[in-house]
Amino acid sequence: MTLRRPLIGITGRKDTSARLLHSVMVAVGETYTRAIQHVGGTPVVIPPTVMDADWDVLVAHLDGLLLSGGGDVDPVLYGEQSEPWMGQVDAERDLSELGLVRRWLASGRPLLAICRGHQVLNVALGGTLYQDIAAYLPNALDHSYAPARPMETLVHRADLVAGSRLATVLGGTTFEVNSAHHQAVKALGDGLVVVATAEDGVIEAIELQDYPFCIGVQWHPEAMVKAVETMWPLFEAFVNTAGG
Repeated sequence: MTLRRPLIGITGRKDTSARLLHSVMVAVGETYTRAIQHVGGTPVVIPPTVMDADWDVLVAHLDGLLLSGGGDVDPVLYGEQSEPWMGQVDAERDLSELGLVRRWLASGRPLLAICRGHQVLNVALGGTLYQDIAAYLPNALDHSYAPARPMETLVHRADLVAGSRLATVLGGTTFEVNSAHHQAVKALGDGLVVVATAEDGVIEAIELQDYPFCIGVQWHPEAMVKAVETMWPLFEAFVNTAGG
């Protein structure tokens, strides 16, 4: 008998086809889907257009939820006005993901949030963001995406809190990570705790207290696994929990 593989929903983004320039598509980075498949899960892409009529259906059928990376979250959603250094926003995706996250967390099922997803998780629980790290934290490292740098390139150190779920899963408290973001968590959302920071103090990972499995990381572990083995345990723990 074939064992059932956990069904993992991965939030997608809107994109355009290189062939059909005016055709909007739903996309997600292949690194996410391959990482989930590699550790025994079956990935399903969630369009950024799902709204309240769809959330309960997704919660009922998915075993785990992965919030993927992408553009900036609209500052209006955490009580601020947009500043000039803000990137492109997708209001529909924001509302779709924020609503889904809140409904999902009521289910107690595992959630893994990556980069933008880490920020969405924080905003969904009432937290705020630095709209641009360089503008608000002038002494910070350069965390931003560099087009000439492969995504798996290790850029800086992340120091994890000993005893946190993330440190336990990864089996250590110091890791070199990649970096491709210009925003960061500022004020924490309800129930969230910081479990990793960069050398400059920028928040790199958060967890939801008293929740079975809810981890947000600012780096891209799904890209890192192309070059190093350090992040595979995170995906294994996520999918194994989803399948349990």
